[in-house]
Amino acid sequence: MAGEPSGDALGARLMAALRRLTGGRVRFAGIGGERMAAEGLESLVPMGELAVMGLFELLPRIPALLRRIDQTASAIIAMKPDVVVGIDAPGFTVRVARKVRDRAPEIPLVHYVAPTVWAWKPKRAAKYAALYDHLLAVLPFEPPYFEREGLPCTFVGHSVVESGAGQGDAARFRRDHGLSDGDRVLAVLPGSRRGEVTRLLPVFRAALEQVAATRPGLVAVVPTVATVAGTVRAAVADWPLRTLVVEGDAAKYDAFAAAELAVAASGTVALELALSGLPSVIAYRVNPVTAALVRRLIRVKYVNLVNLMLDRMLVPELLQQDCRPGTLAAALARLLDDPAARQEQTDGVADVAAWLGRGGPPPSERAARVILDAVPAPRGDEG
Repeated sequence: MAGEPSGDALGARLMAALRRLTGGRVRFAGIGGERMAAEGLESLVPMGELAVMGLFELLPRIPALLRRIDQTASAIIAMKPDVVVGIDAPGFTVRVARKVRDRAPEIPLVHYVAPTVWAWKPKRAAKYAALYDHLLAVLPFEPPYFEREGLPCTFVGHSVVESGAGQGDAARFRRDHGLSDGDRVLAVLPGSRRGEVTRLLPVFRAALEQVAATRPGLVAVVPTVATVAGTVRAAVADWPLRTLVVEGDAAKYDAFAAAELAVAASGTVALELALSGLPSVIAYRVNPVTAALVRRLIRVKYVNLVNLMLDRMLVPELLQQDCRPGTLAAALARLLDDPAARQEQTDGVADVAAWLGRGGPPPSERAARVILDAVPAPRGDEG
């Protein structure tokens, strides 16, 4: 079960790895997006219905989400799968797992992507230990938080190292989009949820208008995903600089290779940018009441995983009241105008790739092996 595009990417790679390791003797059912569909999954419900961020954004969706939780749990119990894998999206996957555990305790439950108990709500470690049979962690420092609660937890590496980030083709991107040598590309990544896109794109537009006014040849490229592509295209149609919208991982990583700089919503994309060596500014804004509640609970200094892992503010973070056009424009202008500042970021993230698992077995393969170990002995001749 995946509930958002980043989980869909994890799920697709995991499905491919499971198929390789079993010689194709595996069947899938569940919830996912376009990437998991490409691996053969017919989603029980549209994944886009589950991607909600923020308390006030969630409230009107609660009745529909509760119905989907019940529907999914009932389908799992009727199907009696060998193992259930929830991928991140705890607001949905954990609630489904709880219903399955209550009604069918014999079904093994695995959760992929450990909750960030090191950042906030540390008591979740004990709750996960009471619910799951195994936890797959994507960051190397996470397992001890759960093992001390008695939950087996394996660091498998971050799937972003398998994404192709850092392998884009700048020349191909420029050729495909008719860009000249004088065009300067700025990647704009407003998130994968509709709420993120509608909150952030107006701020990004206003900031870029200021930046582009004195920097001719600036071209914005907005990589997006199918679930919000229509919203993104409509929002950027009247932007005051040339703006390209691209879909798909290959086009996104080609854009990263061609770009000098990125402005991005907080999330997994920050790691993709780091692996691509692309300097960036992270900007994010949620409902003010949601932000106030989160601020009371959070226990870390940074929201960007790159900064967290380095334990310093290497990549600028402009959050809430700082996420406004003038402040964002100034941060972007500094990096655009100062090659040394861009190089400082590129050099500073060099260790992050190794910490995320680059150089070892693919994270999806490591995760697949743990999941196969959790599967009971084959039932009859079906396997």
